[in-house]
Amino acid sequence: MTVLPGEAAATVDGPPPAEPLVLAAAWLPVDGSAPGPTMTLSTIGLDGYPSARTVLLSRFDGRRLHFHTDTRSRKAAELAAVPRASVTIVWPEAARQLVVAGDVAPVTDREARLAYGARTRYLQVLAWVNDADLAGATAELRRERWTAFGRERGDGPLEPPTTWGGYALTPLRMLFWQGATDGPSNRLAYERDADGGWRREAWPG
Repeated sequence: MTVLPGEAAATVDGPPPAEPLVLAAAWLPVDGSAPGPTMTLSTIGLDGYPSARTVLLSRFDGRRLHFHTDTRSRKAAELAAVPRASVTIVWPEAARQLVVAGDVAPVTDREARLAYGARTRYLQVLAWVNDADLAGATAELRRERWTAFGRERGDGPLEPPTTWGGYALTPLRMLFWQGATDGPSNRLAYERDADGGWRREAWPG
């Protein structure tokens, strides 16, 4: 299913759509536009405790939210153990928040390569050099390694490193929060049924 932007009201105050992905399409960037917003990705840590960090939303394809990372990272290990996660996206200037929880699966190699190509040069280089060895180095050594990579590779296009990987989150729960300055805030909660439909509830803000 592909959801076109503008198919839903921009706030949760109007008649709520039966399909939350329609409302998500009104809030999230059009597929293919860059860059996506940052979001807090929460996974289940290997010790059983929640684990959270900020990542970039690579794309919203109308059904799933895509993000990318180093396959050697802690979050990659956590998703391999328990392929479930939630993401929280906040737009303070618009008084909006979107929380999505669901199942996570790796994307195809083609999707991962396309996402890498859409990254800024800085983030492309970061995917190559930002490993555990670099993290433990001094600030001076980190800058030297960064500069050395630039001298070696020049300004030409970069291919993604073998450690570059992507994931897509398929929503099972979606929570839309809308703030207000002239009245109470509002939350609209959706949960997927076993038959693939959605249950909807309005919650206090």
